Amino acid sequence: MNFLEQLRQLDFNDIGRWPRVFHLFFVGLFFVLAAALGFYLLVWQNQMPVLEKAEREEKELRTSFEQKQRKAANLSAYKAQLVEIERSFGTMLRQLPGKTEIPNLLVDISQTGLGAGLQEELFQPLDEVRRDFYAEKPIKIRLKGAYHEFGRFVSEIAALPRIVTLHDIAIEPVGKDAGPDELVLNVTAKTYRYLDEEETAADDAGAGDAAGKGNKRTQPKGGKRPAGNQRSGTGKAG
Repeated sequence: MNFLEQLRQLDFNDIGRWPRVFHLFFVGLFFVLAAALGFYLLVWQNQMPVLEKAEREEKELRTSFEQKQRKAANLSAYKAQLVEIERSFGTMLRQLPGKTEIPNLLVDISQTGLGAGLQEELFQPLDEVRRDFYAEKPIKIRLKGAYHEFGRFVSEIAALPRIVTLHDIAIEPVGKDAGPDELVLNVTAKTYRYLDEEETAADDAGAGDAAGKGNKRTQPKGGKRPAGNQRSGTGKAG
């Protein structure tokens, strides 16, 4: 009789009369199951999240290392690119007129329209708009002429040594019975100038003063009374 047949013939209501080998077998099986359950509860469930987290961190660190390694390998190329960007920026900055050059540039823009054969009906410089390190100078322009003359005007504006951009372009006929060469061009030209150090410093100081005044206005109610209240109190006592 083999082991499996003996196992099927066991009486589970009379465990004490089992052969010794089956006692040892089931005791061993119990310890194996208990050990597996303990491993699952104490090690697998508790340590697997830690292991997965460590694997994710390892993957992120590996990716970060590879990115930094590529940057380090291309450091010389990045430095050369930075030099080229600074050179290009300096070239563009030199194309921005200074404060004293703006009047001459406005004359150049006006003369460009006249030189293209257009009739100037409006040339209205507007107030400057301050930006970070430069200021915009918009000019409203209305020109009268033919379509090809408008194209020549735009081409010559683009050829100016200073940066001038055209915005809000609108072309319409002079009137209902106007011919194809009787058109009106409404456009806003914008030129730009860099802010010198004094203007930049003044803007920074103005921003600091505005911030300081804002802090004073938010003084707690428990502070000192205004001077006017003190004077009225003194006068009342007198």
